[in-house]
Amino acid sequence: MNRRVLAFTLALLPALAGAAEPLSPDQLLQRIRSERAAEVSAMQSREQAFIAERGERAQLLATARSALATQKAEAERLKAEFDRQEAELAEQEKLLSQRAGHLGELFGVVRQSAGDVAGQWQDSLLNAQYPERLARLKALAESRTLPSAADLDGYWMLLLEDLTASGRVEQLQVPVVAADGTRNAQDVLRVGAFSAYGADAFLRYDADAGELLAPPRQPSGLGKVADYLDSSDAVASLPVDPSRGTLLAQLQREPSLWDRVQQGGLVGWVILLLGAFGLLLAVWRMVYLTRVGRGVSAQMHNLSAPRGDNPLGRIIGVLGPKPQLADLETLELKLDEAILQETPPLEKGQGLLKLLSAVAPLLGLLGTVTGMIVTFQAITQGGGGDSRLMADGISQALVTTVLGLVVAIPLLFLHTLLASRSKGLIQLLEQQSAGLIALHLSGAPRRD
Repeated sequence: MNRRVLAFTLALLPALAGAAEPLSPDQLLQRIRSERAAEVSAMQSREQAFIAERGERAQLLATARSALATQKAEAERLKAEFDRQEAELAEQEKLLSQRAGHLGELFGVVRQSAGDVAGQWQDSLLNAQYPERLARLKALAESRTLPSAADLDGYWMLLLEDLTASGRVEQLQVPVVAADGTRNAQDVLRVGAFSAYGADAFLRYDADAGELLAPPRQPSGLGKVADYLDSSDAVASLPVDPSRGTLLAQLQREPSLWDRVQQGGLVGWVILLLGAFGLLLAVWRMVYLTRVGRGVSAQMHNLSAPRGDNPLGRIIGVLGPKPQLADLETLELKLDEAILQETPPLEKGQGLLKLLSAVAPLLGLLGTVTGMIVTFQAITQGGGGDSRLMADGISQALVTTVLGLVVAIPLLFLHTLLASRSKGLIQLLEQQSAGLIALHLSGAPRRD
């Protein structure tokens, strides 16, 4: 205690030394006593507060320990209850397995059968009339619980409904998607599960959309449907697709003539342009030779009056009204020269037509080679597993070959026909020229 007082006194000496008025020893002692009493009082207060807080914390600890003991007891009780219920569940499952016997295998067969039937009915035409049956089959096939007697009865009724509907020809009103994409309800004639007919189109069932579609490309025979609806006979004929819509779907994928032409590419268009040009050239030359042939025929009936609108008249005009028969060689040369002058117009265009008939298959071969190059590039880039990647090149290779032959064969026939016609006219001119010389030499009058 004396040490503490001394230390406190030493600590106060600097402050006391700086005070304005110095304290006497009695005043200093009194002041130290009062501050010491205040310090002791504060320390006692803190001690009492600490003791009180320690009691509260001890009480809280006791409460927490009591709650922990209660929770442990509850956990032990719950674990014992869980073990008891687990043992009871195992016993009940064993009892269920004993009572079910072979029903589990039977229900497995039912679920498998429902899945198989759902797969078979996926593209069925009857789904348009009974759209909910696939959902019922899938629910039964994917069920993880034992089906009830109502489920089995419903499955049996679905099979009977399909069997009955497959043998009926009936009219119903269902939504139909037209070729332009519009959707509206129409009166549809359904023939079992094979075919369906709308007001003006054959219909096919789209499994993805779950609706009847009117394809843009229609086969022939739609008029028989109207005849069937108007007929009152007990038996009438109807066009039926035995493949249940497969043939109608294949018809939509079959390319048209315009599609084939587009598959030929640039080479195909060149072949078609050359073919059109050759055809026009052949028609023009055929018309010209026909007109010339008619003029020559008319001139042959009146040789005494030559006309300048046909080759024979112009050749006769070379002789003149009174030819000099003394100079026979000169007369023959004049006739030969006249025939040679008339020959080129008659044979005009035949060389070009023959060239086109020879170039067309060569262009087709060029298209075949370029198409194979495209095919090999597709194989190199994407492999040969997907045939759709090679379809473009193969189509070009085949279509250009066909176009080349289709153009070349008619042009070759037309060239042969034009050549024979022009050759016949030239032979007729030569024959008539020789006859004229013979008539002049004999001195006989000209025949009209």
